[in-house]
Amino acid sequence: MRRTILLIEDNEQNRYLATFLLEQHGYAVVSATDGPSGIAAARTVAPCLILLDIQLPGMDGHAVARELRLHPELRDTPILAVTSYAMVGDREKCLAAGCNGYIEKPINPETFVAEIELFKPPVPAPPGPA
Repeated sequence: MRRTILLIEDNEQNRYLATFLLEQHGYAVVSATDGPSGIAAARTVAPCLILLDIQLPGMDGHAVARELRLHPELRDTPILAVTSYAMVGDREKCLAAGCNGYIEKPINPETFVAEIELFKPPVPAPPGPA
């Protein structure tokens, strides 16, 4: 049962809040502060879900999402953009880059975990008796 979430976020306060909320709901959180280290972590950790800031230094979140989708082992991993970009077309741009969903910042601590769980793949049932 994989319950590890990869959080690619450069802002320390945002990382702290998201990590706190997720850990309170039983998730393990692996963090990366930029695109290249996030891509490397995704390939190593094989998370059940990736939370991706779009406004990252150097390599923006759109480029990160496109790169993640090039790796067969990550092709089906849900990616959620978590961003302050909220202009017309920003959501569509995230989805076109390979994200499965979009959550606006600032996140709502009361609904954040429920929002991301809509995108988390179900845990497979253990095999039954033969």
